[in-house]
Parts: sequence; C-alpha cells; structure tokens
Amino acid sequence: MPAFANYLVYLLLSGVLLVFFFVVYTRVTPYNEVLLIRQGNTAAALSLGGAMLGFSLTIASCIIHTSRLTEFLGWAFGALVVQLLAYMVTTKCMSMSKEHIESGNVAFGGILGAIALSVGAINAACIS
Repeated sequence: MPAFANYLVYLLLSGVLLVFFFVVYTRVTPYNEVLLIRQGNTAAALSLGGAMLGFSLTIASCIIHTSRLTEFLGWAFGALVVQLLAYMVTTKCMSMSKEHIESGNVAFGGILGAIALSVGAINAACIS
C-alpha cells in the first residue's frame, strides 16, 4: 500500500502544480488564452498547449529522478521559472506582441508551443 499512497501523493501534487502553472502562465501572458481558445483561436491553443506539455515533461522527470517531496517541489518550481523565462525571451527576441496571438497567427502560436516543448524536454533531461 505504500507504493499506491506514494502514487496518489505524486499524482495529486502534479495535478496541483499543473493547475498552478496554468494560472501563473496565463497571468504572465498579455492575452487571455482561455477566452481566445473558447473563440477557436488555434494560435493561443498551440502556445498554451506547448507550454503545458513542456512543463509536464519536467514534472514527469522530477518524479522519476527525485526521492523526496521537497526535492520534487524544488525542481518543479524551477521548471516553472524556466518555462516562463523561455516565453519571455522568445517573445522579446521575435518582437512578438499580443496581437500575433490574438489575431490567430498560427505560425507564432506554433513556434511558441514548439519552443516551450523544446525547453521542457531539455529541462527534463537535465534533472538527474
């Protein structure tokens, strides 16, 4: 039963962390992803989806490579910071404004999502 309890703890914490990341990320971006996605904006969905997947990759790696919950949480919050920095650097380097996503520019949404996934994969691999 300890293994099942451990599973539940990590599952619950991972879910809470994913929701926390979602809330923080959507507040950092200058546009309302949820509203845009509800309106059918593919660019917003690609951008947010990539960020969520990138963060989730790191969370998965944290679960695999850590043995204590405090260590897990530390790496998870580090991953959150890395994903936010990736977004900020990308939008700055590409001179991206909120209009690119709000207008549904799928190319910008796609590249934001791909960069977030790439950063998440590299970040996940660095945890060992």
